[in-house]
Amino acid sequence: MSRLSFRLALTGLAAGLGFGALSLPAARAAEGRVEPPQLSWTFSGPLGTFDRAQLQRGFKVYKEVCSSCHAASLLRFRNLSQPGGPEFSDGQVTALAATYQINDGPNDAGEMFQRPGRPADAFPSPFPNEQAARAAQGGAYPPDFSVLAKARTYERGFPRFIFDIFTQYQEQGPDYIHALMVGYKDPPAGFQALLPGQNYNEYMPGHLIAMPKPLSDGQVDYKDKDGKPTAPETVDQYARDVATFMVWVAEPHMEQRKRIALWFMPFLVILAFLLYFSKKKIWSRMPDGSPAH
Repeated sequence: MSRLSFRLALTGLAAGLGFGALSLPAARAAEGRVEPPQLSWTFSGPLGTFDRAQLQRGFKVYKEVCSSCHAASLLRFRNLSQPGGPEFSDGQVTALAATYQINDGPNDAGEMFQRPGRPADAFPSPFPNEQAARAAQGGAYPPDFSVLAKARTYERGFPRFIFDIFTQYQEQGPDYIHALMVGYKDPPAGFQALLPGQNYNEYMPGHLIAMPKPLSDGQVDYKDKDGKPTAPETVDQYARDVATFMVWVAEPHMEQRKRIALWFMPFLVILAFLLYFSKKKIWSRMPDGSPAH
């Protein structure tokens, strides 16, 4: 291949990639998708950690608002007191668990019964089964919160997904959850008429969602013992807090994982140097003993 042909090929490749990157937003808009805004989170990046106060506020939002429809079947009461999470005291967790009624049994008579919750119990589901949940929600099934922050995501597209490798951006889930919570609006002019049980949401693919608007300003009390607000009581703040809590539920050992990774980085650097100098030593001479050039 001549030098001119090689340059033309590179130019064509660059033009094709650039056209693909520019046409991606238009293609998403045609599919009815609006990309959520990228927010700043305390837990983002290799050094990020959870804000304990925010996790506690997020749990409050989940308990008072979201838990009436959404289960968190993989979360146990005792997890709330473990390091790396909201870190409630053991007494607070015990008192919280006791406010729930847990199905248990069978007893000596072969019957199921209910008892107060214990720290080792999982959070009970608001519905006994999926069919009951759908019947109560007009056919829609509220997803479990346990790993939803990891399951809900969106495509970043080329070339940003390459940049994400170096920037360590992994917060598509909470960005999407926050956007969904604040994305309830009146449908624009010309949008199809909403059927019973449908709601318009700017960030939902197709803009139609069965879940009614769950949050409103002033809905959850963020005041301390002195009656002073610890954070803004707004939909935006509620959405940020509950999204952070959902990230922790999906990955409760995230901080520990990051600490272990940072401990191993110096060993990997030392290993790289050892491998390099070992290679130099081994290949410093040819098989016949003559020096390598």
